[in-house]
Order: sequence, then structure tokens, then C-alpha cells
Amino acid sequence: MQPVNSGQPDRPGQPDRPDQPDRPRQPDRPDQPDRPDQPGQPVDLVTVGVGAVGPDEVVAVARGGSGAWLADDAVAAIERAREAVAVLADDDLPHYGVSTGFGSLATVHIPVERRAELQRSLIRSHAAGTGPEVEREVVRAMMLLRLSTLATGRTGIRLETARTLAALLTAGITPVVPEYGSLGCSGDLAPLAHCALALMGEGVVRGPDGSRRPAAEALSAAGVQPVQLADKEGLSLINGTDGMLGMLVLALHDLRLLLRTADVVAALSVEALLGTDQVFAADLQELRPHPGQALSAGNLRALLSGSPVVASHRGPECTRVQDAYSLRCAPQVHGAARDTVAFAADVAERELAAAIDNPVVLSDGRVESNGNFHGAPLAYALDFLAVPVADLAGMSERRTDRFLDVARSQGLPPFLADDPGVDSGHMIAQYAAAGVVAELKRLATPASVDSLPSSAMQEDHVSMGWHAGRKLRRAVDGLTRVLAVELITATRGLDLRAPLQPAAATAAVRSIVREHVAGPGRDRHLAPEIDAAVGLVRSGAVVAAAEQVTGPLP
Repeated sequence: MQPVNSGQPDRPGQPDRPDQPDRPRQPDRPDQPDRPDQPGQPVDLVTVGVGAVGPDEVVAVARGGSGAWLADDAVAAIERAREAVAVLADDDLPHYGVSTGFGSLATVHIPVERRAELQRSLIRSHAAGTGPEVEREVVRAMMLLRLSTLATGRTGIRLETARTLAALLTAGITPVVPEYGSLGCSGDLAPLAHCALALMGEGVVRGPDGSRRPAAEALSAAGVQPVQLADKEGLSLINGTDGMLGMLVLALHDLRLLLRTADVVAALSVEALLGTDQVFAADLQELRPHPGQALSAGNLRALLSGSPVVASHRGPECTRVQDAYSLRCAPQVHGAARDTVAFAADVAERELAAAIDNPVVLSDGRVESNGNFHGAPLAYALDFLAVPVADLAGMSERRTDRFLDVARSQGLPPFLADDPGVDSGHMIAQYAAAGVVAELKRLATPASVDSLPSSAMQEDHVSMGWHAGRKLRRAVDGLTRVLAVELITATRGLDLRAPLQPAAATAAVRSIVREHVAGPGRDRHLAPEIDAAVGLVRSGAVVAAAEQVTGPLP
């Protein structure tokens, strides 16, 4: 799955974790003891302090290759918390995660001389994933978010261990993480364990060039010393919701672009299918004051402003009373999707400000067990997003289909074919879109309702949030492809309306499409044209072309 760059402006600053000083923004790059010397070009660094990292910083590390370094407040917080763990490590009483086993083995007391072995065994046994390799961007997001929790001073990790995790990000070393293994409770145990294994110099990683190699070899080449885990550190490295959260942050980043793209391609379709823009009027939208609906309708008005095509059928000679729902109700559906994204963004914002571990070190030095690792808040949001993604794609596919049916296309040739019968035009492009929509409907089935108990019934209810995140990533990719099919179909429809000319904004979009996809003509190999359109959607080029005329589309 390829990343999508949104071109979105920076989101507002994130709230800091409760009772924590503000996290400083990235200063001029001072020399940091936790940054290994890097060959070649310097790496941009994201500051990780006791406060929340922002969504844009997650994207910068996950997709942009930025590294990470620990701010001074994080260093101080980590060292304070480690002192509290050291006190418990010397205590004769058992303390979970420090001097006991894990899960249903929490009642087993571990003697001092075997606790280092306990931590190593935890990571090795929990690095039990299987299946295809998880995308690099997801793993890097997960690593950064785990580092962010370590930086809160709530986990009891040693400073050198946190710095090594930052060093791996900066060096571009990415652990190989298999897709299956997390149930989204006690955090993303298996995926994070594969990351922790790399810190120990074990397992397999991808180097900065993408090559697969043993972790020990990659760490040595980068000048990074493997970690010898101490009391509680293994647990602190894996007991988090970071994989789920990373996938949510990346999906939200992508969906903000795709929602604007959906408005753009809907405007193209309204225009090319001889629809009306009057239903998007502000006073009509105000009768139902959902914020996302107002934004989407405003975009459609801006995109269709001054359209000669729309004006050509606005007079009394037009006998059509109403457009089909896929045209007329676009703001209602696109807007509801926007409001769902806003809800999920609030969940992500709160989770970015969280410190997830078990047990945790509190401000008074107490080390307490808790249930904050349960992934339900993230799982529900991830599942919820898959529903509007499927519905947006379904509405887009319906608009595409209208272009191809002579009974509904308002005078366009069958299937937009050059010589119908000899040529099939975009007939099978719609099949492809319909196939994706069918898959998206299956992916909209929630994962979070399907708890499967584990760990001898100690973990008797789990979130399945990791699975919700995995299917949402596939759904976002599917929506990208369905919008791309509508894009090439609608621009072809506009061409076939000549000599009528489109609005300035939609004309700009058509022009950028024509740089990569030829206009109407005899049948040709269509798959490369669909792929080119996917690239234009994914890169943000479609929205950027429209915004050259309209200004920023919210």
C-alpha cells in the first residue's frame, strides 16, 4: 500500500498530557548524545518530550524519513521514573512486571538473578507474529509513538533504552513486523515485540536503503549499540496501543485529502451529467446544520462557480425536476464522512496525549497496574471510519455508472465509447470500481465486536483494534481507486460535452488529468490510465489543481 500525501495544513497543536509541562518544538538541531553519526545527508529530527507528538510529526517520521531525539524534559522524566522502578526491583515483595511473570503468570515471583533473562524471554516469546510484512510507515509510526510514551516518564524505562529507540528511527532502521499477532489488548504486543527485538540486536530489519538484513548487522553499521534489557523494560517496550494509533493517524491524514478529492470529482460529475448546483446553496444547507455538510457544499459551490455547462441547462427549457441522489445528496454523504473523521481525530488527539503502559509510574513514585492498554477507544474509531469510506466509494461508483448508461447520462454515448459496439469505452472501469466497493462493504464490518479471549482467560476481552487498523488501510486504498475511476470517467464526459466549457476549477482538474490520461478516442489499454489517475488522487495533484482556482478547499 502506497502512502498518500495530503497537502493538508498543519493541524492545531495537540494538548499536552495532564500535569506535564509543554513539549518544546524542534529547535535548531543541537548535537544530541542519542543521535548516531549518519553517513550522507543529515536527517530532520522530531523533538520528543513529555508532551504529545502531533499528527504531522507522526507523518514526518513515518513517511518523510525524519528521525527523533529526546528533549531535556523527557530525559529528566525518564530518569525520575527509573529511580522508582529501581526501588521496587530491590524489594522482597513481588511487583508485576518488575519481579513477576506476565499475563496469567503474574503470580510467579522471579528472583533477582533471573530478571534480565525474564525481559529477554518476554521479547523473544512475544515476537511471534506471522504473515506478510507490515508497511514501513506503520512500523515507524509505531516506534515513534512508543518513544513518545517512554518520554512521559511513566514507564520506568532506562534512558539508554529510549535513546536507542530514537537512534533506530534516525538511522532509518525499520524492524520487520509480520501482520498477524496483535489482538489489540495489552496493547499491540507482538508487533511491538518485533520492534523491541531489533533494539536487542536480534531479528530482522530493513536498512535505510530498504534491504533486509539481520538486526545486529544493521545496528553495527549505524553505530548503534544493542540494548541489554533490565527490570520492567521489556514490558514497557510492548505494552502500548502504538500500532493502532499509528494506523489511525495515517488514515486520518489520508482521508482529509480524499474527502476534498471526493468533492472535486463529484463536482466534475455534476457538471458533466448536466446536474444543477442550486441544491448546494448555502441557505438550503443551513436548514440541516451539520458542519461537514456545510463544508462539502461550500466546496461544490466554489468548484462549479461560473460553469458554462451548468448555465447551459438552467433555463425554463430544462424539464428535469431533480438530480439523482448520488449528485444531489453529495454534501450530505461527504459531510457525514467529514464529521466521522472529526470524531476519530478527537480520539487520536486524546490518545496521542496518553501514556500507555502497565504498570505505570505515577507522579508520587507509586507503580500501579491499570487497564489503559485496552484498545477499545481506537478500535471503535478505526471501525467507524471504515463505514463512511465504503459509503463514499459507493456513491462515487454510482456516479461513474450514470455516465455509462444512455438512459441516465443525458445524451452521452453508451459507455462513453468512441464507436459503441466495436469499442467498450469505460464499461469495465466501472466493473473495477464496483469490485472495490464490494470489498469495502466487507471491510466495513467491525472487527471490534469479535473479542477472542487469550492468556488462559486472564485477557478474556480484547479489542481487535490492530485488525480494525489493518482493514481500514485497505479501505482507504480502495476509496482512492474508486475516486480515480470516477475522475477519468467524469473528465471524459466533460470532453464529450464540447463545445460547452467547464468551470475554471474543474477545467484545471481536467487539464492535469490530460497530462497523464488521453481524452476520448478508440479503446486502448485502460489499466495504466486508471493507475495514473490513482497516482494523481494519491499525490494530491487533483485537489491542488482545483485549489489554484478556488483557493484552499477545507
